[in-house]
Amino acid sequence: MNDVENSAPVLELRDLCKGYNPGKPNEITVLRNVSLSVQRGEVVALVAPSGAGKSTLLHIAGLLDQPDTGTVRIGGEEMSGLSDRRRTAVRRDKVGFIYQFHHLLPEFTAAENIVLPQLAAGTPRKEAQERAEDLLARVGLSARTTHRPAAMSGGEQQRVAFCRALANGPALLLADEPTGNLDPTTSDTVFDALMALVRDTGLSALIATHNLALAARMDRTLRLDTGTLSEG
Repeated sequence: MNDVENSAPVLELRDLCKGYNPGKPNEITVLRNVSLSVQRGEVVALVAPSGAGKSTLLHIAGLLDQPDTGTVRIGGEEMSGLSDRRRTAVRRDKVGFIYQFHHLLPEFTAAENIVLPQLAAGTPRKEAQERAEDLLARVGLSARTTHRPAAMSGGEQQRVAFCRALANGPALLLADEPTGNLDPTTSDTVFDALMALVRDTGLSALIATHNLALAARMDRTLRLDTGTLSEG
């Protein structure tokens, strides 16, 4: 890692604007000059009501979508103008995604769901298996290594999804309502596992949530409303 990567924010968004149906009567502006940064090792909460643009913001930050205007930097590297192949490589190697639903592959075991993205990145199978088992142990799922998703609870499935997101050792974690599909008690347990995993690995994270109690446990909170971002 060079000096620029060491000193730069893991994620930096500047003056992002995003809309749909431009110039038409049903034009919708989703993001309005949104800027934010996430420093190394920082966990930032993104609080927003439904339809405020948080998923769009996360998709742009994770290179799944592109802004109309503005810039995205990951580890100090400007993302605009990159080839599709390079953007895919950055997503694979530097960014981990967690969604409200676990999206595990049902025909594979817990460990296999974590091994597969590593194999796609070129990790040898033995090393990938060992990392999968280590990640599962960190979230208390050593006994579920060979279980398929259907044989696990919702909270267990989501913890496997956390491990899968960290499989390739990303610098940045993006999570969209990662406990939103769970009951309150399970949500707290699963969130504890997520925060322990993030802190143990020194990850930077931007986590969207409706839960203000969970947001208060992160380093700081950003609020997105009608496309505009504010602190606190």
